[in-house]
Amino acid sequence: MLDRGHRTRRRGSWVDQHPVRSGRRHLFVLEANPRASRTVPFVSKATATPLAKAAARDHARCDRRSSCVLRVCYGPPATARTEDSSAPIAVKEAVMPFNRFRTVDGISVDTILGPEMKSTGEVMGLDVAFGTAFAKSQVAGFGPLPTKGTVFVSVANRDKRFVIFPVKRLADLGFEILATAGTASMLRRHGVVVTTVRKFSQGVGPDGEKTIVEAILDGQVDMIFNTPHGLSSDGRPRFDGYEIRTAAVRSQHSLRHDGTGLAAAVQGIEAIIAGNVSVRSLQSWSRNDP
Repeated sequence: MLDRGHRTRRRGSWVDQHPVRSGRRHLFVLEANPRASRTVPFVSKATATPLAKAAARDHARCDRRSSCVLRVCYGPPATARTEDSSAPIAVKEAVMPFNRFRTVDGISVDTILGPEMKSTGEVMGLDVAFGTAFAKSQVAGFGPLPTKGTVFVSVANRDKRFVIFPVKRLADLGFEILATAGTASMLRRHGVVVTTVRKFSQGVGPDGEKTIVEAILDGQVDMIFNTPHGLSSDGRPRFDGYEIRTAAVRSQHSLRHDGTGLAAAVQGIEAIIAGNVSVRSLQSWSRNDP
């Protein structure tokens, strides 16, 4: 990134996006944005540092011995953080407009992300604890995380070891767990009480058992975790995943695509249940009020 800055004679901030090819050590450059028009305000709020003011002073060639370099106001730097640090954690969540776009037949589009720009904005959750900060970001972007109800889980084999602890924790918190056959078998081996549900590609059961897509559309599921990959002997995971994601958008349910997102959601739910979510102004954080 620094080399590109020197080559293009670029001064100031920019944002790089680097996708990583799954399962391989390949790093690609998706975008090098020389504006950072949303990142600069976000970092300024997260650190109580007026970066735009600092940049203006830099362009004005102010005296380097003056206050061109502005102080970060929120507690110690990240390298000096301790468990009781008062410096907040800032979680950024992208707001996607999937529910505003429909196909010709009126069905919602797929929520899978590609290289095109789909985000219409960003929101921030700020708190001293990550779980609370994440919960705030979800409230601002999509609505509050569920604190009770039913969670659906269906993951590819490569992801199953990452979901055991978060799903067990959700069960401990009182959630009912639904899963497709392969995922349900794995969870039962680890002591999780789980109900098996039919895939969309399997259709309605002989006794009228609903598919997971029908259960979602009927409001019987409160949170969805799905990582489809490849093909299986009894279904089409990628096809099933498309139908699940579309149903989630239509019913406005919380949807997670990776183990990290599920673990973060569990921490957020724990924070809400514990009553740790409160509201403070940015000025209060800047003053480091107790």
